[in-house]
Amino acid sequence: MRVLMLGWEFPPFISGGLGTACYGLTKALSQRQTDVTFVLPKAVDSDFPEDSHVRLLSPQSPAAAQGSRGPEDVSSTFAYTPPIAEDEAEAFKRVTFKAIPARFSHPYPVGNGVGSVGGRTATIGSVDRTVAGQFNSPTGILGGRGVAHQSGEAATDDYAGDIISESRRYAALCIDLVRGQDYDVIHAHDWLTFPAGMAVAAAYGKPLVVHVHSTEFDRSGDNVQQHIYDVERRGMHAAIRVIAVSHLTKSIIQKNYQVPSDKIDVVYNGIEDGRPIKPESPKKITIDKGDKVVLFLGRITMQKGPEVFIAAAKKVLQKYDKVKFIMAGSGDKVRDIIELAAREGIGHKVTFTGFVRGDDVARVFKMADVFVMPSVSEPFGIAPLEAISHDVPVIISKTSGVSEVLKHALKVDFWDVDEFANKILAVLRHPSLGDTLRSNADLELRKLTWDGAAQKCLDVYESAIAAMP
Repeated sequence: MRVLMLGWEFPPFISGGLGTACYGLTKALSQRQTDVTFVLPKAVDSDFPEDSHVRLLSPQSPAAAQGSRGPEDVSSTFAYTPPIAEDEAEAFKRVTFKAIPARFSHPYPVGNGVGSVGGRTATIGSVDRTVAGQFNSPTGILGGRGVAHQSGEAATDDYAGDIISESRRYAALCIDLVRGQDYDVIHAHDWLTFPAGMAVAAAYGKPLVVHVHSTEFDRSGDNVQQHIYDVERRGMHAAIRVIAVSHLTKSIIQKNYQVPSDKIDVVYNGIEDGRPIKPESPKKITIDKGDKVVLFLGRITMQKGPEVFIAAAKKVLQKYDKVKFIMAGSGDKVRDIIELAAREGIGHKVTFTGFVRGDDVARVFKMADVFVMPSVSEPFGIAPLEAISHDVPVIISKTSGVSEVLKHALKVDFWDVDEFANKILAVLRHPSLGDTLRSNADLELRKLTWDGAAQKCLDVYESAIAAMP
């Protein structure tokens, strides 16, 4: 089996759980004797120094012009070697990495926050737009350069850069990249790579599988951006099979994107032991002796419910003072949440670390007595699995995919601040509760492997190939 996999991040260049998922899945597929070419869009200007291990040339550049180089040589100009640890190299021996130069810098919203923690997931039940565009060229896939909302207003882009134009450009470059190559299936991760997946699949007559890790409803709540929704919907309808990371995500795809249930396969994420990613310099976190530590780790954005975390922290501190709260992560609401903590009078009790990776992830988990994920909408949620792997009990939102597979976790409605505070206090005050959660959740974790996810993906590939005309 030869798979062309289109992603937008891979360790150590990650901004969310997608990079972690791509790492674990490609590794497991390689170990199952599957040849994977993983294509990654990388920013040209800032991500790589001149002495980087990445050599980036576009196929339109003189060095890569098809008049002087063959198809295989064009492909080689995209060669990319991620900094995988030496002891992991053997596990990736069947994976080839390619990096395409791109100008988008971030796949998530970077504005000053969208939606509110009290707002529930929006529904576009009335939106039943025709899957516009022809799927035989990258320009047709997005229906022209001027993307607009259904209302006719120009689309306002809360994502970094002109991300729609860049996704179209990425699609065109992918067609050049795979010319002369032969793949059995195209596997595209999340909306940014859907246009590329559609273009390549149509150009070379291969089955397309799209993998939905998050939808615009999860990311933006009541403020769904129509042009992002359109790209997602076209990708899902163009695909032969759709992979959802949870039944929660499958239900959103069915209801809001009108994709038939029998076209969607649920493949849960797994957990990877260890982090073969080069660590950054450790960040200093001061915790007084005797303090309990409550951890939030994830993007600090509306979807993750950071306001609820701060509100629960205040209620906990009213009853139990020897507690410190760590918010590890970056996002569009960092400044808002810092100011919120200060206004609530608990700023001195909350530490903001910024984005953490590598050894710092293990370090913050080691410090934690309990991990809290109060997400408004979480398609899956790898962070709770990582917490359990570090022997930390978890409290999670009921509106998360991971709640479907974790039975020994405390679960709370995302809006219920009082109940989050009560459960945090229960774990901190009753060590036996934490011990029970740890031991039983660890047994559950052993069933969630990337090897299992890889086998399910292989089954999906076989179904997609069999369904091709």
